[in-house]
Amino acid sequence: MAKVVSINVSDKKGVVKNPVRIGVFRQDHGIEGDAHGGKWHRQVSLLAQESIDYAMEKDGLDLKPGMFAENITTEGVVLHELPVGTKMRIGETLQEVTQIGKECHSKCQIFYQTGDCVMPREGIFTAILKGGTVEVGDAIEIIEE
Repeated sequence: MAKVVSINVSDKKGVVKNPVRIGVFRQDHGIEGDAHGGKWHRQVSLLAQESIDYAMEKDGLDLKPGMFAENITTEGVVLHELPVGTKMRIGETLQEVTQIGKECHSKCQIFYQTGDCVMPREGIFTAILKGGTVEVGDAIEIIEE
């Protein structure tokens, strides 16, 4: 079963995010209290715990959810293989995948702290179609259309 492992926020872009137990997500905005919120296509970032585990094994680092600046850390779903347009029910929210990976123009704080950044390769971004709360442990349901 796919589920939420961590919800993470920060008030600045490009920095490690801090975990919170419950996130409040607003339609067409993203997660309240996070610097990436706004009316654009990358409202929420997601990264799989499996990607973080791989980076830990590969580099021998002790990494925690939020260290790659992801808003939602997941488990049990290969995020970067979901096509753009995929809809997911996470907690009370409905989210749509808008982008797979991203281009990094310069090395950010995360790269310097971890030695690598898996977000450009395996992170995904979503837009909030329906707002609501998301809690640690909530199921992630891929909606087949």
